[in-house]
Amino acid sequence: MAEQRDFYEVLGVERGAVDAQIKDAYRKLAMMYHPDRNPGDANASDRFKEAARAFEVLSDQALRTRYDRYGHAGIQGGGAHDFGNVSDIFEAFGGIFGGSIFGDAFGNAQNRTARGRKGRDVFCTISLTLLEAARGVVKSIEFTRHEACGECNGTGARKGTKPQRCDYCEGRGQVIQSAGPFRLQATCPACSGTGKIVRDKCSACSGDGVKLERVEKRVTIPAGVDRDVQVRLAGEGEPGGNGGTPGDCYCVIGVEEHPFLTRSGRDLSCQVPITISQAALGAIVEVPILDGTHAVEMPRGTQPGDVLRLRGFGMPEVRGRGIGDLLVQVHVEIPRKLSPRAEQLLRDLAEEEHALVSPAHKSFFVKMKEYFTSHQSAEEKE
Repeated sequence: MAEQRDFYEVLGVERGAVDAQIKDAYRKLAMMYHPDRNPGDANASDRFKEAARAFEVLSDQALRTRYDRYGHAGIQGGGAHDFGNVSDIFEAFGGIFGGSIFGDAFGNAQNRTARGRKGRDVFCTISLTLLEAARGVVKSIEFTRHEACGECNGTGARKGTKPQRCDYCEGRGQVIQSAGPFRLQATCPACSGTGKIVRDKCSACSGDGVKLERVEKRVTIPAGVDRDVQVRLAGEGEPGGNGGTPGDCYCVIGVEEHPFLTRSGRDLSCQVPITISQAALGAIVEVPILDGTHAVEMPRGTQPGDVLRLRGFGMPEVRGRGIGDLLVQVHVEIPRKLSPRAEQLLRDLAEEEHALVSPAHKSFFVKMKEYFTSHQSAEEKE
């Protein structure tokens, strides 16, 4: 792939150029390398697309800031287009400078009814359990979008009538305006570019040609998705304008909180309580996993806060690159109440360890109070 030229060099402007200078430079290059002026010239077509990409980046403050700091690497996948053909450029920049900067000065490339516009995207939410997110699932979803009115078949005209040709633009959907040496082509304000006017409107849709409908669809959720991930249903959004393609439906994933498991990337974690005796002597303990429980061996001498790693018991990667782990964090529970036998056993253990513990029946504060009370009484007698 050929090395990309500096965008400021492409447009022939200084790095500190203001928006007006950037627009003016791009307009001159666009006119110079326009395909209608250079038919069959591949080099001119490449220059035309190169200038459009440079203009897109330098006229967008966020993209320009990233480009100034990191160069071409800073805008890879960051919102700028790689224009595949000149029609993409017409669609992206056909409306700047008050209308098309290209006009119809070069044949009929733009002398047509306004091109179809892609429909708006719609959004819905899907709530999953952690197990559903881990295994993948097929869900039914409902959302609203506009669909062609059944009464008028989407024309907007009353049944038995048809839309009429727009007199303002003579059905072209475009009007030509003069601005100095340029002829600017803009969308017709009377018909919004359709080339047609609905004079007798459909009562069911008020002439819009579409009605808001509730739609039910089935969507396949891949295994391993996390919250806030968007699953795209292509072509299930709002209908396009002037025969354009419909938008998409984006399903935003929500994952319910699990009572025991917490997710961090592809790993899961949980806290498991064990007794003092289990920690000291070791034990087989049931721990929660995604679809039930699993027996885990706690080694002798397990300490509070120790973490045991169960490999392969976490979440799968969405792209199938392995499965995470389950991290079991040990919590040693200290009993608040003891049976007489349990207390005696612990006292025997403390004696074996030569550990100082509280007396059996009197608390520290009771003993302290008795001590000072007895001393005070002795002083009063003296």
